[in-house]
Amino acid sequence: MAERAVTTAASSPTLRIDKYLWFVRLASSRTSAQKLAETGYVRLNGRRIERAHAPVRPGDLITFPFGEAVRVVRVSALPFRRGPVPEAQACYEEIVVGG
Repeated sequence: MAERAVTTAASSPTLRIDKYLWFVRLASSRTSAQKLAETGYVRLNGRRIERAHAPVRPGDLITFPFGEAVRVVRVSALPFRRGPVPEAQACYEEIVVGG
């Protein structure tokens, strides 16, 4: 009997949410990204998280406070480093809330 390859979400590459927020320049430092993730104000795919090591995958939605507003971004790619702004912005898509 032939085996079928099954792709699951668990087998896709991931990155810690604190590293992701810092790499894509949505947080000014890794420490601030870690604190933001641990406060319970960040939502990953609609679920509240309270840990900086929550895994982020391409396609995930991240909702978090940003000053007086709330930002929602869709992860389009996982960065390998904290690169320049254009490189960072290519890793997420801004979702407009409340138009």
